[in-house]
Amino acid sequence: MSEVTELLAAMERNEPQAAEALLPLVYDELRKLARSKLRNEQPGQTLEATALVHEAYVRLVANGKGQTGAEDQQWDHRGHFFAAAAEAMRRILVESARRKRRLKRGGDLDRQPLEDDAIAAPQIDGDLIELDAALERLAAKDSRKAELVKLRYFAGLTTAEAANALGISTTTADRDWTYARAWLFREMSQDKP
Repeated sequence: MSEVTELLAAMERNEPQAAEALLPLVYDELRKLARSKLRNEQPGQTLEATALVHEAYVRLVANGKGQTGAEDQQWDHRGHFFAAAAEAMRRILVESARRKRRLKRGGDLDRQPLEDDAIAAPQIDGDLIELDAALERLAAKDSRKAELVKLRYFAGLTTAEAANALGISTTTADRDWTYARAWLFREMSQDKP
């Protein structure tokens, strides 16, 4: 009897360490199985082989609690276990596809790539003089955020380029840009009757 078959039998006897010991023995084969399943999927699949393996394994060896698990499952041998794993992966992929088709997830809409150049210099409604006055008020409050707006809006730099010019991280630049845009919008909206 192979080590995998022995561990499967131990899992049937509800020995807690069996599931833990089984994973390293079957992980590589489960990843190969997951990769082959994902190869047949439509482009745009967001699940990766590792996530698929982990989800399937949890479903296979979960301790009851309303899930199909070791207490409900009896595997006769190694092949039976891998057949069950393939079925679990199939179900996960079907559930994922159904979730994506739901209207609240975009339905049948296709994802469109977001290009950095398209958002480098967004239009801010309003007069340039109003923007300048609001920008001066922002500079008095926070000069770095005002400088970022000048670099992004007037110079047309990307977030990464502006962050580099200011000597800050792109994450900080993204946060500052979001704040500055909201602040300027609010300031410019208050000026209008």
